[in-house]
Amino acid sequence: MNENKTILGGFGLFALWFGAAISMAEIFTGGLLAPLGFSDGIKAILLGHLIGGVIMLLVGVIGAQSKLPAIMSTRISFGTYGSYLFSLLNVLQLIGWTAVMIISGGRAANELGIALFGFDSINSWAVVIALLIALWIALGKNGFGKLNIIAVMLLLFLTLLLCGVVFKEGAIFSKINTGEMSFGLALELSIIMPLSWLPLVSDYTRFAKEKKSGLVGTFFGYFIGSSLMYIVGLSIALYAKDASVGTMMMALHLGFVALGIVLLSTVTTTFLDAYSAGVTLTNVFPKLSERTVALVMTLVGFVVAVFTPIEQYENFLYAIGSVFGPLFAIVLSDYFIFKKEQIASTLALHVGTSIVWAVGVFLYYQFQVMALPLGTTL
Repeated sequence: MNENKTILGGFGLFALWFGAAISMAEIFTGGLLAPLGFSDGIKAILLGHLIGGVIMLLVGVIGAQSKLPAIMSTRISFGTYGSYLFSLLNVLQLIGWTAVMIISGGRAANELGIALFGFDSINSWAVVIALLIALWIALGKNGFGKLNIIAVMLLLFLTLLLCGVVFKEGAIFSKINTGEMSFGLALELSIIMPLSWLPLVSDYTRFAKEKKSGLVGTFFGYFIGSSLMYIVGLSIALYAKDASVGTMMMALHLGFVALGIVLLSTVTTTFLDAYSAGVTLTNVFPKLSERTVALVMTLVGFVVAVFTPIEQYENFLYAIGSVFGPLFAIVLSDYFIFKKEQIASTLALHVGTSIVWAVGVFLYYQFQVMALPLGTTL
């Protein structure tokens, strides 16, 4: 990549990742931690995001230094064909996230639409969201960067308004741990969300104008944004006694403000999923256009969203952790400890590291059953 393409400053990356974190998925996942009560839930959220955020930051360092997309950097450890496998796995993950975001955003918008307009059609809202994502992609990175800063400022205002309504009565502060969820499981659900961005983070830190400010902006943008969304989700679930995003927002009587949060947050987050799918596939098929593939991924994600239920959302998160946790543990060890910083053009597939990765995936699920106090990833 040419250096003149490094177009994202520290604040631009902060805004990008803050915007990425403000999503229905993050609010919903935060709501899943409600059995811990407010105090323990906050501890799990902040500690989990600190752990996951540091791992995310280290992967971003590789992108800022090498100018390689995250998936292409796996060639350092796994070889060319190994990176092809992870590229395809990442595309599947991105299609899954695109579908999850479209359908969850569509369902939340529909619940609000019924109350506001008497209009009931989840698929219609899914179409609206998919079209907005396609428009965002068509604007490209430069146009996105400008619009994203505006969107993030609006989303921040709407989120603070949401927090004000939730915290106004103060009743949630006295909610205690019910014992229905272990602290380790809650911690893992907080760690996994930053981990889900590991295959994508370098796609953006490689565009940083200055490495240090770009990395700082990336870390704090996502840490603050995602932690805030988790806390909002936790608080609303405790307040409204319901983890459904649309139901939670209607319980707060926010009306059109809630609908704005749903649409803006879904579009800004899903743009990153679809665009990075384009970047990932060019690792396998270099002649493909990133933007064209991103538009196709949006379409595929929409189709999956319409025809596939998302009731297995937690299992989807654990699958992401099981695949990409061990993968980037190997890449980070090679890059920072063993100083393997260059791709060996003659290395087709590193069998040894591939076996280690497979063992890591197996052990992830074994440790998950044990309900370890510090989660599965560590």
